[in-house]
Amino acid sequence: MELPKQALVTTRTKRQGRELERKIRDRSAKLGVLGLGYSGLHLALEMAHSGFHVTAIDIDSAKVESLKGGVSFVTDVQNEELYSAVVGGTLRATQSFAAMELLDAISICVPTPRRTTRDADLSYLLAGVEAVHNHLTPGKLVIIESTISPGTTRDTVLPILQKSGRQVGRDFFLAYSPKPRHFGTPMTRDITKVIGGMSPRCAALADLLYQQFGKRTIQVSSLESAEMVKFMETTFRSVNSALANEMATLCSKFGVDIWEVIEAAKFTPFEFMPIDPGPGTGQGQRNCTALSNLSGISRMNGFKPLLVEIAELVNSQLPAMTSSRIADVLSKNQKSINGSHILALGIAQTRDGHDVRESLSLEILKSLHEKGAIVTYSDPHVLSIDLNRTTLRSIEITPSVLSDTDCVLILTDHSAFDYRAIVANSRLVLDCRNALRRQRGDNIVAV
Repeated sequence: MELPKQALVTTRTKRQGRELERKIRDRSAKLGVLGLGYSGLHLALEMAHSGFHVTAIDIDSAKVESLKGGVSFVTDVQNEELYSAVVGGTLRATQSFAAMELLDAISICVPTPRRTTRDADLSYLLAGVEAVHNHLTPGKLVIIESTISPGTTRDTVLPILQKSGRQVGRDFFLAYSPKPRHFGTPMTRDITKVIGGMSPRCAALADLLYQQFGKRTIQVSSLESAEMVKFMETTFRSVNSALANEMATLCSKFGVDIWEVIEAAKFTPFEFMPIDPGPGTGQGQRNCTALSNLSGISRMNGFKPLLVEIAELVNSQLPAMTSSRIADVLSKNQKSINGSHILALGIAQTRDGHDVRESLSLEILKSLHEKGAIVTYSDPHVLSIDLNRTTLRSIEITPSVLSDTDCVLILTDHSAFDYRAIVANSRLVLDCRNALRRQRGDNIVAV
């Protein structure tokens, strides 16, 4: 007796799902990561170290060739661990999208940077999803990790994958998991992965996959819930950073030490979560793309997120406020900012990190440069930057460099800096990170 067509489809879907589940459990599934940025490389390495054969795909030939040679282009990924995965055959790199044909699962980690119109540039994501569609084989699991607005996976990604007639849940599986933020931690294995699927089966397969390489996971009820988690986390950090920075300004007006206030507030009986003030949002980093997207989609749905927009406004003023504060301190030391030599320590967004995307430290240096300051910088994790159409290279910190500088500005408190030597050899040190809390000196000014 011939089975009805729907019964055949259901049977085939279950078979494909069971086969993918088996491959994931016995580590025979061939995995792929599209986009070799900070998160993509970490994810690919975690997969490879867990015994999977991983194909890393990126259009950037320099990254691909570097990975092939076992040379890391991410600060906290050591050459040794990358080289062992490449030589061991568990990790390979390619520029060819055709490599997706043989993969059982592909995680898309391409960037979605902010455009001048303040919304997200989805061009990299759309190109990546189009490539996946062109090589979409039966039973493939597709996981989106790029930062996108709630509804994007369902309304934008899914139609591309289904445009040739393939159906999610029947011919392929689709899930979303926000990529973790990195705060200088060497690995992300201890960060819980949030997972939302197009269907419960899609979510379950993605959940199972991430569990195989040591992830704690939590499933939410929908794609949109998973997408919103990123915005919740980013907004929470932005709002609290804005509060910390406004309190720092207020404390300055009253001649109060903000760091002492924060330290004391930790011991109050209510739940207080300290976020340090400084020249940036959330330990020197902001995610304007996520916040701008959230504001945009909220307004499209008839809601104005006042708290989110005010927090972003407060934090966007920090570079100008910091450079003005520097000018005031120099003036009190009989120096004009115009012509003063300022050495900035730390350009990366986070302590011991290398990422400078949307780093407010760059904005501060641009402001100082525009005011006539002679700007140099030192950062062991960022070898060069573009400043007002000029390329600057990180310089070595020596006693003579410090003594010849009018003002040393600590923007990111990397652990590699010798703060005792910095204070001992500098005329004036402006500390934006409370890095010198254990140091004493008449030349130290907290900003």
